[in-house]
Amino acid sequence: MSPELARNLTELSEQIGRQVGVFVDRRGAVTHVIVGDANRITIPELGRARAGARRFRGLRLLHTHLLGEKLSRDDLTDLSLLRLDLVAAIQVGEKGLPGTLEYATLLPPDQADNTRDPWRIEGPIRVHDIVENFGLFIDALEGEFTTARAAAEGTTDDRTRAILVGVQEASDGLSGVDRRMDELERLASTAGLHVIDRIVQKRTRVDPKTLIGKGKLEDLLVRSMYLEADLLVFDRDLNPSQGRKISEATELKVIDRTQLILDIFAQHALSQDGRLQVELAQLKYLLPRLRAMQQGLSRLTGGIGGRGPGETKLEIRDRRARDRITLLKKKLKVQTKRRELRRGQRNRSGVPVAAIVGYTNAGKSTLLNALTRSKVIAEDKLFATLDTTSRRMRFPDAREVVITDTVGFIEHLPKDLMQAFEATLEELHDADLLVHVIDASDPYIDLHRGVVEQVVMDLGLGELPVLRVLNKIDLLSPEEAEVVCREHEGVGVSALSRDGLEDLMHCLEEAMWRRGRGDLRPDFVRVREGA
Repeated sequence: MSPELARNLTELSEQIGRQVGVFVDRRGAVTHVIVGDANRITIPELGRARAGARRFRGLRLLHTHLLGEKLSRDDLTDLSLLRLDLVAAIQVGEKGLPGTLEYATLLPPDQADNTRDPWRIEGPIRVHDIVENFGLFIDALEGEFTTARAAAEGTTDDRTRAILVGVQEASDGLSGVDRRMDELERLASTAGLHVIDRIVQKRTRVDPKTLIGKGKLEDLLVRSMYLEADLLVFDRDLNPSQGRKISEATELKVIDRTQLILDIFAQHALSQDGRLQVELAQLKYLLPRLRAMQQGLSRLTGGIGGRGPGETKLEIRDRRARDRITLLKKKLKVQTKRRELRRGQRNRSGVPVAAIVGYTNAGKSTLLNALTRSKVIAEDKLFATLDTTSRRMRFPDAREVVITDTVGFIEHLPKDLMQAFEATLEELHDADLLVHVIDASDPYIDLHRGVVEQVVMDLGLGELPVLRVLNKIDLLSPEEAEVVCREHEGVGVSALSRDGLEDLMHCLEEAMWRRGRGDLRPDFVRVREGA
């Protein structure tokens, strides 16, 4: 900004009592003159940006501030969203003379971390002290962005780039939101997303329109553009209106925790039962959201026989979704009858059943493989197992027991998912014993144990005897493992290294035969309300 231009701007601004600004291109020519009010200016439509992905626009915004304020949040947001070369604000001094100037430029992504804003602010300085050649300055800055972009494109990570968004209410506490965000990040990783940032908004209560509020939504837009995000994942369930408004404001795909879990289930469902149940849950989730979709869906399609316009596209989609839900329920009933026949045959054989339950990723499938020498899919991911699997295990004295692995539970398990998987979880009702697998190294062990016990209660299985198995003790010291097993009245094992399996098999045999089914030793417990 030359001293002459600065004085012209500040004198005019002082005369009319409004902010005045100009856009200047790389050649130094003024392309736009903007007049605002005393507090702000509004940027006009600037047309298409320069050719080339993610390049700067080739314009810098130079404007006045009347009230002595520094660069505003609006100024910095415009800098980021419009990818301006620079934004500067000069103070209007006494008698319209130029005061000090403050300016900001964007930071290359490799120079900013998650705790800082994506811009660098310089000043305040006097206009007469500016000696930097702007052409050389902007060429160097654009070169830094080019280098950072080339380094990023040289990586092989082509996963969808996601920002996780959480809301911390007064009742949550810091540990509560941290735990939810940690679990959300693990869910995102399981779904194949590349998490590039985590943002938490502290609020007395959630915003009914956008969950996080207008100001934070604007910050989220800036952050998502700067980090080149593809997807926003919210830790709370969004109602249809909230999802639509956030998507419109950011122009990004937006999903919530339930939708993320549904996507994971869809990826991991292998059997026909699993695929049917996941599709049913997805359609139940989608149905109330059809009304909040784009207005274009409600265009008329034309009627039959000239009796009015007929159904809208939206109504057709709604009807087809409901028809599909009805069909899926019928198919699942057929599958349920087949499972009942198989369970009936198994029950007539007199072989007792032990059903494995637990929080997701506690090591249930790994334990099943270790006990029965099976090769059920077992991965260090949430919900790696969706389909119920049963295997026989033989004891040294030729006795047998059927071990059944089930889908893992999770805090705030979506209601539609729970209903969709009721048919699968019916296997638990024929069990003689529940084997509750707990991750002994879990920092939230008490909470996750309570979640599983509550789900068991909700399924009407509260009277079944339960054997608690503290898995992953190899991740603890012997002293820590002993304390955890004593506190949770369980058997300590490592399904991966097979430590403690002999003790576990002895406990299973004791429960099933030596004292008779249901007549368990004191270290076995029954699930009960408040346990």
